[in-house]
Amino acid sequence: MPTTLEVKTPRLVTALPGPNAKRVLEQDAKFMSPSYTRDYPLVAKRGHGAIVEDVDGNAFLDFAAGIAVCSTGHCHPKVVAAIQKQATELIHMSGTDFYYESMPQLAERLGRTMPGAENKKVFFTNSGTEAIEGAIKLARYTTKRDKFIAFYGCFHGRSMGALSLTASKSTQRKGFGALLSGIEHIPYPYAYRCAHGHTAETCGAEILEQLEGQIFKRLFDPEDVAGIIIEPIQGEGGYVPAPKFFLQELQRICRQHGIMFIVDEVQSGMGRTGKWWASEHAGIEPDILCCAKGIASGMPLGAIVARESVMRWKPGAHGTTFGGNPVCIAAALATMELIENEYKENARRMGDYLFGRMADWTKNFKIVGDVRGRGLMIGIEIVRDQRTKEQAADLRNAIVDLAFHKGLLVLGAGENTIRLSPPLLIDQEQADFALRTLEDCFREAEKKI
Repeated sequence: MPTTLEVKTPRLVTALPGPNAKRVLEQDAKFMSPSYTRDYPLVAKRGHGAIVEDVDGNAFLDFAAGIAVCSTGHCHPKVVAAIQKQATELIHMSGTDFYYESMPQLAERLGRTMPGAENKKVFFTNSGTEAIEGAIKLARYTTKRDKFIAFYGCFHGRSMGALSLTASKSTQRKGFGALLSGIEHIPYPYAYRCAHGHTAETCGAEILEQLEGQIFKRLFDPEDVAGIIIEPIQGEGGYVPAPKFFLQELQRICRQHGIMFIVDEVQSGMGRTGKWWASEHAGIEPDILCCAKGIASGMPLGAIVARESVMRWKPGAHGTTFGGNPVCIAAALATMELIENEYKENARRMGDYLFGRMADWTKNFKIVGDVRGRGLMIGIEIVRDQRTKEQAADLRNAIVDLAFHKGLLVLGAGENTIRLSPPLLIDQEQADFALRTLEDCFREAEKKI
């Protein structure tokens, strides 16, 4: 009989939540900040690969990966070995004041993944939000300008500068007063809900016209704009990919006016789409790229990667105590090795398999409005009516909960989308289980209409 973590698909042994989980939930309600959002009562204890075990011994198939963080799966032995080895040698000295041999090694490795002939420079952070904050400062420093343009539906973080760029949900801003000034938001090219009836390849031309014909003429002179920031695939906004031409044109506009083209790859990067970066599918070269989440398989690490001609700020202009911690860097080096040699290609292959199996879902299920994404970054939009495209957040939430009770971990994104962001090591057996489970959940949810 295999142990719980040796199985490849779920094994549920108690009602959910189980007795030990209920005890933890009571403690959590008593002592933890109420600002945390939880979709269902999973109390994780251990994980291996794509399987997570809770405190009652129930095993779940993880198609959330800690919000696309556990790129190489839970507790990959090579990542664990790298962490353990580094922890016995040196845990911290602060890369702001001293040197680590591993910091430039990881920086060089990251730079090699970026397109373009120009050399790249790297600043390490603790998180994606910190990478965005640093990118705001770097763009201002480099251009000597102070205005930014971002997109509706985007999520760039919750600290005050990053929150000023974020336009995902009003609850994320409510109650915090004035944010960073000089930021304007414009629509994101959302093909499924395109007001002009464009396809996934052509949606967004009118947005670019609005940028050049309205924003630049009536609000911000382009010579005052420090940066335009975009997620090549919106994450919290609903796993919505931007068309290739849109990203290319946005880069052209930025180059024309000396604006920093900032790409947020915190959720879409590190091999998740079958390439190192989702922006590679469009053939663009960002001035500044922000990454985190999957970079270190669960250890807290982020990075700002910029063209050498852009990252020329002086010593002391920006710093960090813990960013680039040697234990986190060791995990990242092991992670990049695994992604390069195995999991980037597996993400592409398994993504193709999943999309192939889901091709008929909009025909087979009246509540599935759209299936979209790249690689193992997949969004399934749930609607009440395919003709009107009425958003069905309640049905989406019901499906997420149903999936949990069947042993599959997924999360919502946007108003009414289910996101699939499993570890990059999943195999066909696990993909098939996830597909069957979601199909069962759709059938049950459709009975609620």
